[in-house]
Amino acid sequence: MWRRSSYSNQAGGNCVEVADGFRAVVPVRDSKVPYGAALCFRTAAWTAFVGGVKSGRHRP
Repeated sequence: MWRRSSYSNQAGGNCVEVADGFRAVVPVRDSKVPYGAALCFRTAAWTAFVGGVKSGRHRP
């Protein structure tokens, strides 16, 4: 099941969705292209990335 980022708005802007239920990887896709390609990240790498975003290390 895909879920949308909690930081995405409902206006159809730039949205990221992730799929739960995989042990070794985290599939990520663009919500505007639901049948397009998904990128798969190793769980540890995705966890480190999300932690970096939350701490402010990854700013636009």
